[in-house]
Amino acid sequence: MQKIIEGFLKFQREVYPQRAGLFKTLAEGQSPKALFVTCSDSRVVPELFTQQDPGDLFVIRNAGNIVPPYGPEPGGVSATVEYAVSALKVVDIVICGHSNCGAMGAISSCQCLDHLPAVGHWLRYADAAKAIVESNEYATQREKADALVRENVIAQLANIKTHPAVALAISHGRLNLHGWVYDIERGVIDALDGESKQFVPLSDNYAINATKF
Repeated sequence: MQKIIEGFLKFQREVYPQRAGLFKTLAEGQSPKALFVTCSDSRVVPELFTQQDPGDLFVIRNAGNIVPPYGPEPGGVSATVEYAVSALKVVDIVICGHSNCGAMGAISSCQCLDHLPAVGHWLRYADAAKAIVESNEYATQREKADALVRENVIAQLANIKTHPAVALAISHGRLNLHGWVYDIERGVIDALDGESKQFVPLSDNYAINATKF
């Protein structure tokens, strides 16, 4: 905790004075252009690896970068998606998985989660991805887990399309969806190409999106 406090004091003393104008503007409101859905994993910091300022990203973080499909009893993720699209008018939504994801690793190796009942229930929203991966053969457990990370991004893109605000915005042509997988060790991102249905290096294909997937 002391390290966190010291970090804040450094921010207050050194960082804030240099960017006081930005924070004064942000105090009046926000206008992010993208909703970024990613994992709670402490190694995944979207503002860092996308080099965005405060106010640029509207972020949802949870175990497994999950977006439950829309239902009669919407939860916090649904409310956040709706607010981002309908109130803040974001023009892009990114669902970003990552390498060595603990949640996807647990699912792909069929780890017993009886001792973590809330986690086990939450990860059922990745069942579609699990079913696809279980139907294939993989040389190693790592390859299987990596495949599940990608399939889970696809599954969550399908889920988010069931949200009325998202479906409406896409139909009006004012919202694009993106599916990314961030490699922590290599510092690269693979993005889902909605046309070819393949993940390709974002650095070589920065204009693609997954809206039509």
